[in-house]
Amino acid sequence: MILILMMTFTFYIITNILMFISLLISKKSNNDREKISPFECGFDPKSSARIPFSLHFFLITVIFLIFDIEIALIFPMIYTFFTVNLIIWSKISIFFFLILVIGLYHEWNQKMLEWTN
Repeated sequence: MILILMMTFTFYIITNILMFISLLISKKSNNDREKISPFECGFDPKSSARIPFSLHFFLITVIFLIFDIEIALIFPMIYTFFTVNLIIWSKISIFFFLILVIGLYHEWNQKMLEWTN
């Protein structure tokens, strides 16, 4: 028991010594304003945060995420085709695809799938 305690204490001391040495000899970097500023999507972080943003780009992104999630829901439906009742599976699948088609029609009707006006 004492041996385990001594080994733990020794490892703790060695680890702290190595961390202190690496802190002393590490390369110091100059943190200027450009390096410490966040970079997101090509926007200049030093300009106004209230710049106009394309709402159409945002909506296309949301549409992509919605259809991406729905594709992830379709794969288990294909996998369960042979293990469940065919009538129930057909009703659920038709209902799910009907919701997808209605949503796609609504987006098309609102002209959200066009890049230019």
